[in-house]
Amino acid sequence: MPRCGKTSTPPAILRVFPLTGCILLPGNWLPLHIFEPRYRALVTDAIASDQFIGMVQPVIPAPDNSGPVEEPNGAPELHHIGGAGRIEHYLPEPDGRFHILLKGVTRFRLIRELAVEKGYRRFEVSYEGYDADALEPRRPLDAADILEALQVLRASHSISIEPEDFKNLAGIAVLNGLAAALPFSPAEKQALLEAPAPCDRQKILLALMTMGFRQGTGTRVLPPGTIH
Repeated sequence: MPRCGKTSTPPAILRVFPLTGCILLPGNWLPLHIFEPRYRALVTDAIASDQFIGMVQPVIPAPDNSGPVEEPNGAPELHHIGGAGRIEHYLPEPDGRFHILLKGVTRFRLIRELAVEKGYRRFEVSYEGYDADALEPRRPLDAADILEALQVLRASHSISIEPEDFKNLAGIAVLNGLAAALPFSPAEKQALLEAPAPCDRQKILLALMTMGFRQGTGTRVLPPGTIH
């Protein structure tokens, strides 16, 4: 896959990709297959400029809870908080599709929607309050209780996530990776995204893992440390 040049500062005007069931936390990796014309244009423009894309969930989930939001009656309302990711790798297909790999950098808050450009949505955003996100992947965190809860989930639910894949990762990588990868409902994932700090996210994650979950609601997100 070709690599993008490193752009360190997320932009004030962010191209947004609404996707149900998907959150992008700092340090996480998100592989995406881009096939809709408007999102092909979004990726093309992002690669040519700042390389950033904003991932945000719609307030009303898409019916199949997995694909991009259909907009038959106008643009859907979006949650105010999302995750900004930088395109680290991309692979264009001859027919115009893309395979891209985003790396989560920081959360953002939607401020104001701008005119639609080439079919995709753009927002003025604020990163105020999320200064610590850039350093979050290096924060120490003990994830022993999370891995223990994951073993219990493996015994009680048919999930494809293997605890062995996480045990050698840093604690923050375990927390953010499982927060994004486990098949919680869209509302539960949004609560994990909006948790003020990793310690708050850890408490929410453990509570959700204890309760279990509805299966089939997840989007594949890779934890930090799985790709370099």
